[in-house]
Amino acid sequence: MARRIRRDALRFLFLAGLVAAFGLSSPFAARSADTYTFDKGHTKIYFFYDHMGLSTQSGRFNEFDGTFVLDEENPANSTIEIVINAASVDTGVPDLDADIRSENFFDAANFPTITFKSTEVRQTGTKTVRITGDLTIKGNTRPIALDATLVYTGDHPLAEYYEEYANVRYVTFSVRGQILRSDFDVGLYAPGVSDELDLVIEAELRNRK
Repeated sequence: MARRIRRDALRFLFLAGLVAAFGLSSPFAARSADTYTFDKGHTKIYFFYDHMGLSTQSGRFNEFDGTFVLDEENPANSTIEIVINAASVDTGVPDLDADIRSENFFDAANFPTITFKSTEVRQTGTKTVRITGDLTIKGNTRPIALDATLVYTGDHPLAEYYEEYANVRYVTFSVRGQILRSDFDVGLYAPGVSDELDLVIEAELRNRK
């Protein structure tokens, strides 16, 4: 027994020496927190609302930026920040877009950005987290909660075919949440047009290795 223990100990020291000498990564090493940015061509930020009980309408934001610091070993240490260009709102109806950009809603000329900054990330399942944070619209800041489901993490499936994906780690999320427009002084036309907005974010984020 003692001989086997000594043999295992020597094997461990040998492997540790290889790691140190050649820069090999140990499969048991904790992965440190990494900073990811949006793959903007494959990330969408949508909102949905009820129109007079007749239909569900939608819009999206075409310009945004942000960072996601992901700690896979301890998700509670993760953080996310998003900055959206308020004037980039796009419902597919130009007159409605102009109204939303105006003082009636976003007042984008005076409040050009919509921001979200997380204050807590709490793991709720093996692949789910609840992200609580401060959302600021038109100068009004309120706490909201977003439920995020991890869809994928690892190398991009096209990494071996396209240079832009090579040596890049991807993490993707599907995010859901809800806000009240009136909380942010953009509640005009409620309740005919629902005060509640459903938020949907389909996000692909990347980190160069």
